[in-house]
Amino acid sequence: MGKIGRLTVGMMALGLATAAAAEEVGRVGVDWVGNDIIVESIVDPKVEGVTCHVAYFERSLWDRVSQGNWFEDPSYSAVDCSRTGTITLGDINRSAKGEAVFSASRSLVFKSLRVTRIYDAKARTLIYLAHANELTQGSGKMSMSAIPLLPEDKDGR
Repeated sequence: MGKIGRLTVGMMALGLATAAAAEEVGRVGVDWVGNDIIVESIVDPKVEGVTCHVAYFERSLWDRVSQGNWFEDPSYSAVDCSRTGTITLGDINRSAKGEAVFSASRSLVFKSLRVTRIYDAKARTLIYLAHANELTQGSGKMSMSAIPLLPEDKDGR
């Protein structure tokens, strides 16, 4: 299990999050100092038939020492979600604010990576938004994936 997955499981154990856990499925080295891009798989806990893959940057020990910032990883991330079977919507939040599917810390205190699910009822589409949430300032770094519901998909109501 990757860094975000471990953090999420730890947060869930403390009762701080009810989001899904992640499983590391890929790790790509991007430079000679050991920085990596991690790819994790997240099964939506309330929507059967949807799996999301989140990619994020993980800094190496060497990079942390040379930059002097020990406790923070960059906010950049990407998400892509796909249909893995017939979709059945569970008891999801259908408001415009959406609902957290996944959340993990990206710094000691101030920053987290989140995946939020939004249901567009008019277009019958599930939207998954990966974004940074920063305590001290907002962040415009985001990525989005959308899955249209098919006639055979179940609303769950």
